[in-house]
Amino acid sequence: MEVIEILRNVSKMIYENVKDLAGTDNAAGDFGIGAGGDISRNIDIIAEKTVLDYLKEIKFDCIVLGEECGRVELSDNPKGFIIMDAIDGSANAVRGVPFFCSSLAFATEDRLSSITDGVITNLSNGDMYWASKDKGAFMNGLKIKVHDKDPIYKIIGVNTSGASSDLMEQLQPIFEKHNHIRHFGANALEMAFFARGLMDVFIDLRNKIRIQDIAAGYIIIKEAGGLLLDANLNPLDADLSYKTRISFIAAANQKIIDDVILQIKK
Repeated sequence: MEVIEILRNVSKMIYENVKDLAGTDNAAGDFGIGAGGDISRNIDIIAEKTVLDYLKEIKFDCIVLGEECGRVELSDNPKGFIIMDAIDGSANAVRGVPFFCSSLAFATEDRLSSITDGVITNLSNGDMYWASKDKGAFMNGLKIKVHDKDPIYKIIGVNTSGASSDLMEQLQPIFEKHNHIRHFGANALEMAFFARGLMDVFIDLRNKIRIQDIAAGYIIIKEAGGLLLDANLNPLDADLSYKTRISFIAAANQKIIDDVILQIKK
């Protein structure tokens, strides 16, 4: 079975197991601080267990890097890493806001740039986005690409949750000059929306994002024709450590960078 099929299969299982939990008392609970640094909720635990049980069942030789469970070695001879945020947007999921997802990716080495496959599933409606290296990006079987034309409305995604006052000052020209700023509360799903052409740029310069949050979005955006850059506008890359925190910019094309990103104060 190809890796992408494994990721898609288990993503479907996550959806079936959690789709009726969002917004209920059973979604919450406090299971302590997960490996990623946030409080683990019941819906997170159920989703991660779904993945781990499936990978053990099919005897997939890998190391799992999970948002809650941490590093789980399922083989002495792993083929690579499964990078898992089984529930991205946990706050939305617990409250019942219909914008949360699962994010699963496979990397052959300990680098973001070695990711070969990724799947993001919108857990509020089952829409599935996936990509494999050099094979394109898809949503529910239809090929997707970033929006590379002059848009009727320029939609700009900016994650400012917990942003410092200095960063807000840097971003101020963007808020002042653009009327359609968005942030929905689940970076992975927002990256999928961007890859689908629903946003023109997505900015997260807080230096807080974890690899688990963006691993699947990384390959999906690249295969959809988008640009992924770090805060210095260099090609995005990082190791897969739990200590690693990054900033990134996803842009549809160089023109968007010139029109929007260069407005950020240095």
